[in-house]
Amino acid sequence: MTDAALKERVAFGSIAASFLLTIGKIAAGLASGSLALMSEGAHNALDTGATILTYFAVREANKPADERHPYGHGKFESLSALAETGLLAGLACYVLVAAIRRLWVGSEPVDASWPVFAVLFVSMGVDVTRWLTLRAVAKKTGSHALAADAMHFASDLVGTALVLAGLAANSLGFHQGDTLAALGVALFIGYAGYHLGSATIETLLDAAPVGLADKLRAAIVRIPGVVAVEDLKLRANGPQVLGEITLGVPRALPVERLIQIERAVQARIAEISPETQASIITSPRALDEETVTERVAMIAARRGLAAHHVIVQRLDGHDCIAFDLEIDGAMTQGAAHEVATALEDEIRHEFGAELEVESHIEPRRDHALIGHEADAATVARISECLRKLAVAGGVLQGVHDIRARRTEDGLVVNFHATVDPALSVAATHEAVNRLERALRERTPGLLRVVGHAEPVGAA
Repeated sequence: MTDAALKERVAFGSIAASFLLTIGKIAAGLASGSLALMSEGAHNALDTGATILTYFAVREANKPADERHPYGHGKFESLSALAETGLLAGLACYVLVAAIRRLWVGSEPVDASWPVFAVLFVSMGVDVTRWLTLRAVAKKTGSHALAADAMHFASDLVGTALVLAGLAANSLGFHQGDTLAALGVALFIGYAGYHLGSATIETLLDAAPVGLADKLRAAIVRIPGVVAVEDLKLRANGPQVLGEITLGVPRALPVERLIQIERAVQARIAEISPETQASIITSPRALDEETVTERVAMIAARRGLAAHHVIVQRLDGHDCIAFDLEIDGAMTQGAAHEVATALEDEIRHEFGAELEVESHIEPRRDHALIGHEADAATVARISECLRKLAVAGGVLQGVHDIRARRTEDGLVVNFHATVDPALSVAATHEAVNRLERALRERTPGLLRVVGHAEPVGAA
């Protein structure tokens, strides 16, 4: 059974229980003349009206979100609980005034026969059953309206116990017992109304659950990639808690990594507070550990450009940054220069106006080259040349997996070679570049050489 169906079923059951208890207590109160018992009957009559209100509030709250209520209808339950609070407050005041009046002018005779006591014992059994049922379902579904209903039956239980004690005292000759019991009933109803009203008003005023924000903040900030929790807002909405969380994240992170961080945050929220639904906002931050290359690449990426081969020179009076910038090969040089100049200006704004910025514009290939395997003689000649050049260089070893493909723009050669695992990336790269330059000198029409270096022993 879904939570919505369960809430509606127990709410409807409360209507029947409240109605039967109302009839029994009022009849017993009129028969005995007990103010305390008639007060409890009136209390049950209000409970019947309140449980009817709860039933319809629960049905409204179960409706899905729509255009006019984008956050759902959960606060219908809070409005229902607030109305029940008002009913409790009114009843408490009435019973309190009636009890004080009886104490002032004297008690009326009370005739408590065994049927009266039987009604009270049956009432207490029903109250216990409904209180436990409603409390369990309210806790399971987070329903404020059912929690209010549970509070009503709890107050009924205490009130019935007070009435029973008052009637027992009256039977033993203490004639003010019934009036004092009615006074106790009034005070308890008032206390129950205050407790319920406080929680309901907190919800209507969008108060966050106590301690939840601190718990979520402490857990989220430990997630890898989260620099800080810049803002965290929560508010109760019926059984749900809605929120908005702004995360500080490194600005150099790719979109895919940001999505992973958001999913990790949502998973952590679900672990701590399953009823909480929060929107995640990422706020990029510049971190001290960002490299110049990362910053230049990020600035270019914001403009949809690709910058690579970034070179930084530390001069006496200023710094210089140079990089290769890929631009659509079909664009005119005038338009491409404007794009490059705008990027250079933004880089100066990031690093300082005194920075010297130089960009080398090269065409970006936006289409795949149509190619085919080179003839066997060409592949054999290139393979022999690569192996001899590698041996002469003394760094690259075991050149293998050599491929040569002809395209409309020239010959593309790919090869693998092994190197000492302890060799630096810079030294390895330089060895591959030397091999590429030497091969170009010996092979006319060569468009590109792609050398993949792998450590000796790698699979």
